[in-house]
Amino acid sequence: MIVNMSTLKELIAQKEALEKQIEETRQAELSEAVNKVRELIAEYGLTQDDLFGTTRDTKKAKPEGSKVAAKYRDPVSGKEWSGRGLAPKWLQGRDKSEFLIA
Repeated sequence: MIVNMSTLKELIAQKEALEKQIEETRQAELSEAVNKVRELIAEYGLTQDDLFGTTRDTKKAKPEGSKVAAKYRDPVSGKEWSGRGLAPKWLQGRDKSEFLIA
């Protein structure tokens, strides 16, 4: 059995030729795809909004979360806390029931 042994230089040359052919084919297919898309846009009178929706500038604002009523109030500063998240410094180490809002 005879095995054809290519040299490293020959293999590299073949690889470069294939990469060039791949890129040329890719560019040709992309060009063809862009032309088809342009034809469809013209045929149907499509706009950018039809294709991609609204732009970033016109996005609806995210709805704000609902506020939770305060359950605790600092009588000195008047600051309030809902009882969610980390306890404020004015409440740390103290009995929460003393600060409950009636």
